[in-house]
Amino acid sequence: MLSQAPPVALSPVIAKGVAFLRTELPKFRNGDATRALLEAGARGYDLGPSLDETLNFLKQPATWDQYKAPSGFDDKRLLRLQFASALAAAERHGKAASTDLEAAAKLLVADQAADGSWTLDQSQSLGSPATYGAILATWSARTSLIASGMQPDNFTIVQADRWLRGLTVDTVYDASTLLLALDLTGDVMADGLRRTALSIVRTGQTENGGWGPEATAPPQVFDTAIAVLALSALNVEPRIARSTFRPEELLAAIARGKAFIESQQRPDGSWPETTRPAGQDSYAQRISTTGWALLALLAK
Repeated sequence: MLSQAPPVALSPVIAKGVAFLRTELPKFRNGDATRALLEAGARGYDLGPSLDETLNFLKQPATWDQYKAPSGFDDKRLLRLQFASALAAAERHGKAASTDLEAAAKLLVADQAADGSWTLDQSQSLGSPATYGAILATWSARTSLIASGMQPDNFTIVQADRWLRGLTVDTVYDASTLLLALDLTGDVMADGLRRTALSIVRTGQTENGGWGPEATAPPQVFDTAIAVLALSALNVEPRIARSTFRPEELLAAIARGKAFIESQQRPDGSWPETTRPAGQDSYAQRISTTGWALLALLAK
């Protein structure tokens, strides 16, 4: 008789966050939350029917612009980025067809700026769950386009890569998002930018393990989640981060970041939104921040 594999241990913090999004996602079709639930479902967390309506909606990119999002998420370009990213995740997990993603890719290509980036709210110097910022937006679009089958030598991707390699970053948030966007690429320009970004991220980690948008700012969940995701992506190939982190230091930084995120969870299972834009207490941002927090905690 074959012995059964032991059940995967589920985190009560993640389970609580999943339960929150299961309830809220049907009220607000949020791409960040959708990606988080798809990843959680693949790890054994119970999603129930919470994704059904959203997935049906995502498979019809032609209808995306008709969606009326809550206040704070009314930029159609941001919604297209989020929906395309969620659809790419659905396709990766066998919940959508590649043809659906190809239709979404056409919308993203049309939104690319002349300089090769995807720039959203230019009035915000730092991105947030409701504005992303140009680097995170460009990473999101590029990732979805590659998932759709677009090749790295396609003009759209080449333009995005050229724009990314021309950046100068000095904030923790921009450094983290640039690390995500560069991924594991190993050309000379990417290596130089990565070393600078890694140094900023390492210096910016606070005593309690979190990161703020800038080195002198208090830590926030959204910024910490982005940093954790960026470092976790590099942990697949730790030698790429060796200029700044020894392998054990990289793991420790990730673990401390995750511990900070866990410590900030609210009783209802959500995580607090960022303090930017200033003075905005946004339900929509809270849903998106919770999605990013879960993605960070689920990162290997």
